[in-house]
Amino acid sequence: MLGHLIGVPPAEQEIERASPAGVGGRPRNVEIDRHVLEVALRHLRSAGLPGLSVAAVAEEAGTTRAAVYRRWTGRTELAVAALGTIADGGLAPATGDPYADLVAELERFRRFVTETDATALVAVALLQGTHSRVREQVRHQLVEPRRRRLRDCLAAGVAAGALRAQADHATAEDLLAGSWLAHAACGEDLGDDWARRTAAMVWAACGGVPG
Repeated sequence: MLGHLIGVPPAEQEIERASPAGVGGRPRNVEIDRHVLEVALRHLRSAGLPGLSVAAVAEEAGTTRAAVYRRWTGRTELAVAALGTIADGGLAPATGDPYADLVAELERFRRFVTETDATALVAVALLQGTHSRVREQVRHQLVEPRRRRLRDCLAAGVAAGALRAQADHATAEDLLAGSWLAHAACGEDLGDDWARRTAAMVWAACGGVPG
């Protein structure tokens, strides 16, 4: 038996299940949208795109496949929409100390990875059979914003005269962003001092003096 959506009145759920698309011009229930996408994101993390089932998502969300298909035409669109719900957290204010800002950004990076289970979602993008639109959404939603912020920290170090402009900043950015993936692949905890150790290594490699 289908469950009930928390926070959605039973009468609203029954109307949503029974009404065909577009009848009466009834607006979509955003609470149902939110709950379905929340469930879909959890299924995407655990099963990847090939294992994402609209029927299973609908059942756990307490609605019907028809209700899901009225919103998204298939599992690819459902996965893209679910990934789009991940909040980026906003920009951290610059302190005027580029090295301290880099350490702080790596700390934010770590929290973001932990809170969103980003490792599992990036792994989804690497799996064979994952649609290109889902891969692009993973890059757009999870990877690019974090890399851009790390790039900005390095650029601020150059502007402040703390880093060499001729240093290989592209590789430095790769090392900063890829460090957590290496730890995750080995099943290792990042450790409380991961952000400072990683920032110090890359900062020194780019000609700076950490600290």
